[in-house]
Amino acid sequence: MAEIRSPIPGTFYRRPSPDEAPYKEVGDTVAVGEVVGLVEVMKSFIEVKADTAGTITAFKVENEEPVTAGAVLAELDG
Repeated sequence: MAEIRSPIPGTFYRRPSPDEAPYKEVGDTVAVGEVVGLVEVMKSFIEVKADTAGTITAFKVENEEPVTAGAVLAELDG
């Protein structure tokens, strides 16, 4: 099992904007470099990208939840 971790502390967003669909859902496949969410800190948005290909089995953080650097955001099977 692989994990996608937050690169920085901030607020995790699963959607590019409130009125858009999430980047990924549980059960979706991801490729290396594909965006799975955003972390916002001080009005700057940092893309969170998968560094391993696989299928998302769980999101460990809810949309708009605060995260610390290195926090597990999602788990991948693959």
